[in-house]
Amino acid sequence: MKILVFGANGQVGRELLKRGNAQNAPTIIGLTRKELDITDTSGIQNALQTHTPDLAINSAAYTAVDRAEQEPDAAYSVNRDAPSFLAKACSDASIPLFHISTDYVFDGNKQDPYTEDDPTCPIGIYGRSKCAGEEAVRLRLDRHIILRTSWVFSAHGSNFVKTMLRIGKQKEEIRVVNDQKGCPTAAADIAEALLQAAVLLQKKGEIPWGTYHYCGAPPISWHGFAERIFQIAETEKNFTPPGIVPIPTREYPTPAKRPQNSVMDCGKIEEKLQIKPCRWEPGLISVINEIESRG
Repeated sequence: MKILVFGANGQVGRELLKRGNAQNAPTIIGLTRKELDITDTSGIQNALQTHTPDLAINSAAYTAVDRAEQEPDAAYSVNRDAPSFLAKACSDASIPLFHISTDYVFDGNKQDPYTEDDPTCPIGIYGRSKCAGEEAVRLRLDRHIILRTSWVFSAHGSNFVKTMLRIGKQKEEIRVVNDQKGCPTAAADIAEALLQAAVLLQKKGEIPWGTYHYCGAPPISWHGFAERIFQIAETEKNFTPPGIVPIPTREYPTPAKRPQNSVMDCGKIEEKLQIKPCRWEPGLISVINEIESRG
């Protein structure tokens, strides 16, 4: 099986490429932003014609949540228009597409975990652009999987874990929001889930297409997650943790509003695709060790 990954220099893209080197793994070809701008329609068509993949995975996205409020055109270009072009090109070439989306398609006002059947209601430009991208994929390509995930972390790119470790070395005290809850998810686990679905597709020829939720367990607040990051760093790497002060969202204003509840129900992906979400702590330990080993 040959898989073509768009956005190969992102957090999930990097993890997918790592797994392409494993024995008996699918052949994974990655295209970075430098190699292919995902908004280049002719570039997308050429890439599919050149590499003739059995499956395309789109892990490219505009993920700067706050900056999106000032750069809506850029956010929509990458998160809506590019997936639309890609889905159309995949449809024309009879290639299925796995597309990564986000918990930000919801407003966060629901008390219980979100299911795939809950209506979307994004509250910022980033969420709206990703929601529009989902709709474009559904409209243009039947054989697709939209994988919504949340609070992604890895040793690469910009994410909460890296930010906490960096700030933790600079400050004696950090204030972290404690009234937003969600599910941290290791990029490595997302990559594994995507490849499990790809292998299932290879074996069966068809799989139950549609939208799925995949995120780590258990749910936790940003403050609780920060505490666990520093506890692990202290144990694994003799990291001297700062004090962590819990604060409400109102005391940490940002240009883009965040969902209060980002917890998603992952029962569907386990039932339909036999993919069981991972607990996030083992992935967190691995990521912290990788980051700190670099110095």
